[in-house]
Amino acid sequence: MTKAIVVGGGLAGPVAAMALHRAGIDATVYEAYERDAVGVGAFLTLSVNGVDALRAVGVDGLVGGLGHPTPRMALHNHHGRELGEFGTSGTRTRGAGSSTVRRSDLYRALRDETVRRGVAIVPGARLVDAEASGTGVLARFADGRTVEGDLLIGADGLRSRVRTLIDPAAPAPRYVPLLNAGGFARGLRLSDERGVMHMLFGRRCFFCWMVVGDDEVWWFANPPQPTEPTREQLAAIGHDEARARLRTLLAGDAGPALAVLDHTERIEYGWPTYDLPSVPVWHRDRMIVIGDAAHTAAPSSGQGAAMAFEDGVQLARCLRDLPDVPAAFAAYEKLRRRRVERVVAQGKRVSGSKVPGPVGRLARDLAMPIFARLTARNDGAALAWLYDHHIDWAAPVKA
Repeated sequence: MTKAIVVGGGLAGPVAAMALHRAGIDATVYEAYERDAVGVGAFLTLSVNGVDALRAVGVDGLVGGLGHPTPRMALHNHHGRELGEFGTSGTRTRGAGSSTVRRSDLYRALRDETVRRGVAIVPGARLVDAEASGTGVLARFADGRTVEGDLLIGADGLRSRVRTLIDPAAPAPRYVPLLNAGGFARGLRLSDERGVMHMLFGRRCFFCWMVVGDDEVWWFANPPQPTEPTREQLAAIGHDEARARLRTLLAGDAGPALAVLDHTERIEYGWPTYDLPSVPVWHRDRMIVIGDAAHTAAPSSGQGAAMAFEDGVQLARCLRDLPDVPAAFAAYEKLRRRRVERVVAQGKRVSGSKVPGPVGRLARDLAMPIFARLTARNDGAALAWLYDHHIDWAAPVKA
């Protein structure tokens, strides 16, 4: 195990490559797109367990100053009544909650650090096929190049090619009937405490906002969409139409949503929500999938990046400590499957609560304050399974 082919240069791939490098395994990252992702996308939650995973490979300091501390989430119904508050740390990480970062800033920081450590990232390399080759694996790319390595790691996301090469019967992503929209409002002064994510369960649309500066607000919304739209349908929705749709959905709800929309110059609108509840086969021969390629959680989980980082670090530990690739892959799956599928299930439950009917709203408004009080009373223990997860890099992995 001296040379790894990593397919995918988003978030999972570079972290896995850096972890492999630290474990003494050479890795090269092959990215399908010619153009990098700098400037693309809105923002994401970087949870404390994700930072803990980065700490295992010495990258946690790199992301420390990228975004804005997000210590709490405050939930409100469409009348503006607060339903409860939840912290973003468990018991071990108390006082060091999650942060919110621009996706492109996080991508750029990880990419640059990967290259600085001597790991090559090859753009414009779209994988089309791969097969076992003696004691290794042979990868073929769309531009005609072939690459041979000791193993191949598919970090190629939701529409993973590696996943279908491992198992042609692998499930397709499941559509969750919500769209995503978001943006950055400027020139708007709100009195809310900085860094607190305010989540409004609107009558027709979920809306979240966070004050990050004197006159800057980051926000996202989840317009309901019962049927999965085509790319062409989404591409046809212009900026003005997106704003008008959101204004209609959020009209009459409490909170600053309409003002936030009016102060947003560019609205990112319309990317669908998907998840992957369970992928039965993660590895075959010397190929394996990690991150969204193996277990896509809906954005509602707030754990997509963190799960990808944990995957990369755990896989590197297994490859470092176990005698062969099959044993390492089996140990990795045992370490990861139960946890990631629990996170995916949680994301699905949260997504389902965002736009319920009248009966569902009543049940939520009654139950959520009780759950919030119980969570506060046990001092974060209810979420410790999620936030307190720790990877001990130095500890040996046993088969």
